[in-house]
Formats: sequence, C-alpha cells, structure tokens
Amino acid sequence: MRSTPTRLPDVRLLQPQVHRDARGWLAESFRADHLAALGLPTHFPQENQAWSRPGVLRGLHHQERQAQGKLVQVLVGSVWDVVVDLRAASPNRGRWVALELCEERVEALWVPPGFAHGFYVTAGPALVQYKLTAPYAPEWDRCLAWDDPTLAIPWPLEGLPLLSERDRQGRSWAETPPWLPDPSLPGEGGVGG
Repeated sequence: MRSTPTRLPDVRLLQPQVHRDARGWLAESFRADHLAALGLPTHFPQENQAWSRPGVLRGLHHQERQAQGKLVQVLVGSVWDVVVDLRAASPNRGRWVALELCEERVEALWVPPGFAHGFYVTAGPALVQYKLTAPYAPEWDRCLAWDDPTLAIPWPLEGLPLLSERDRQGRSWAETPPWLPDPSLPGEGGVGG
C-alpha cells in the first residue's frame, strides 16, 4: 500500500496495489499490517456507509471530544471530499484539503482525529464507506458550516446542494473551538492514534 501525504501532511491518500485483468480488478482495500507499517490505526470499532444522490453535500462533521479518525473510501460514484484541520496546536489550523474520491480509483483517505470532514456527490448516486477509530458520540457531534466564508472552500456545486437540517445549521469557523486531544482517550494522542 502506498501512502501519499496531501496538502495537509497528516491527511493521507492510501493506494493499494490493484490487480486488473479482463474480469475486472481485485485489491486489498484493508490490511491491518499495512496500516500499522504506515503508523496508522488498525482498530476501527465502527464502520458507516452513506448512500447519497448527486448534489448531496454532507458535512463538515467532527466530534469535539471522543474525536474520530476516519478511513474513507468511495465504493460507487464520485465525491469531492474535503477535510479541515481543527487542531489547536497545528500550524495548519484552518487550512483544508479537497480531492476527488471515486469508484474508478481504489483509494482510501485517512482523516486523523481533530479534523472536520465532508463530501459533495459529483457523480452518483455515491456509496461512501468509512471506518471510524471511535464510536459516534451524539453529545460531542458538531458540524462546521460547509460554506463558511473564512474557509472559502471551492465546492464544485451544480446548483444548490441538498443538505440535511443539521448541515444547514453548521457553526461558523469563528464559533468552532480549536480541537484539543484528550490524553485519557485512546487514539487522540497523535496521527496514528
């Protein structure tokens, strides 16, 4: 598995070896030993799938405490995936990275704890699967406004995005406190957790 840092060095694009032939392709999309060799977590107590129509925008989601690292893959369709650094001590706090994840490329995106994450469906419907390093904690669930002018993320929108009520009510960057790791919680101490 190849790991390529993005514009935010702790956010990584993971590319497994893909074996293609006339039948299609096969790839090892998850191998704990490969992730461990890259210094990434290997234990994911929760896995989610999101099926979304074209034009749906989800995010930018994060947990203020019990932060979740995410291993994100697009199984069907295509999304514009966005990650924002919320970490208090990071020199990249407030910076974001965006890239296309799609079914044609067998890639995963590693999003460490302390980042907000969201995506916009550019071709679909899209099926997005993500493994999480911590379970969902509704009391800490937060949403950063996808259209915050301070962040100025250039979403490739075609008309108005389809949003949940939660995502319509996202907090501004100014209202979003910096993320501080909780040393008493496993997985919040660094990139790999």
